[in-house]
Amino acid sequence: MSKLTISDQRLKPIADKVLAEERLTVQDGIALYRSPDLLAVGWLANHVREKRHANVTYFNVNRHINPTNVCVAHCKLCAFGRDPSAPGAYTFALEEIYQRAEQGVREGATEFHIVGGLHPDLSFDYFLELIRGLKQRFGSVHLKAFTMVEVGYFARIAKLSVRETLLKMKEAGVDSLPGGGAEIFHPRVRKIICDHKVSGQMWLSIARQAHEIGLRSNATMLYGHVETEEERVDHLVKLRELQDQTHGFVTFIPLAFHPDNTSLSYIPKPTGYADLRNIAIARLLLDNFDHIKAYWIMLTPSIAQIALRFGANDLDGTVVEEKIYHDAGAKTSEFTPRAELERLIRAAGRVPVERDTLYRPVDRSKLPAAPPAPRADLVSLTLNV
Repeated sequence: MSKLTISDQRLKPIADKVLAEERLTVQDGIALYRSPDLLAVGWLANHVREKRHANVTYFNVNRHINPTNVCVAHCKLCAFGRDPSAPGAYTFALEEIYQRAEQGVREGATEFHIVGGLHPDLSFDYFLELIRGLKQRFGSVHLKAFTMVEVGYFARIAKLSVRETLLKMKEAGVDSLPGGGAEIFHPRVRKIICDHKVSGQMWLSIARQAHEIGLRSNATMLYGHVETEEERVDHLVKLRELQDQTHGFVTFIPLAFHPDNTSLSYIPKPTGYADLRNIAIARLLLDNFDHIKAYWIMLTPSIAQIALRFGANDLDGTVVEEKIYHDAGAKTSEFTPRAELERLIRAAGRVPVERDTLYRPVDRSKLPAAPPAPRADLVSLTLNV
């Protein structure tokens, strides 16, 4: 590892803290965002990353499943959600979802990542049946399903408490929760970009209750829209505080805002410079998170590779058929094969390790055999509800 050179002397006391493994403050975080010395910030993040994970970079073989894009929220940040009668609106029948899941298993998926819209006409039972059906058919695959925003919506339409809702999800077969919908916790920002979603305080409460019943989750932050540097730091510190209390977060994923086809399309896209800074600062502030992910779908594979030297130790997975960010203008592929992820990691000078959702190394020789290919006469079904 190269020697640390600091051109911005305001970083010197922060560097001393990092090297001494002392916790950074809110003011430290703001200083990191405002420093022009990105290489020094990246060096410090890489120091922490290599101390924790040496040269290893994780990836997984997963399949994204978005059951519906019909959504009542109408968030300004979103290009994915549709009104029920809008062009492009869809809701999959359960059998169609099972077919897509089966394809994922044939491709070696160890995880289904399941998120969707807040549909006005689908009951909570539809989603419970979806999970039960997946668990019955593909019992060895980890079901990472439903954001805190969806959990809050399910609780409301089912007239249940959040805890009761989470317990029903767990009983049906949900293994963990993704981290989406966090956006920026500050109420000023949420009022502008996602005023119909659960509040930041409620997102954190739902995550806390999920962790209390044994469901682990991821956490995210959407940056590059109307938020300030102070609001980003506030968001990260709130996650750190909850992690101190529950230890339930598995990984943190900084998400770059994609403005195309949204009501905020006038906002320029975050630069690669901003992407690397947000990953590095997350690694430095979130000292109680084991993993920081460089989500190649949003960053591009090239920036994700560089991020492996700026604090990230995970590239996410093969994904397959990603809709949410591609509707918002992402130009990356919707699928990267396992071999290509390994190549990208090696080309970045790191050692690839395939993991499951909870970061246990995957031994492909011990996985169940994939199901046979479907018959040619199987017909895909879609519900228009």
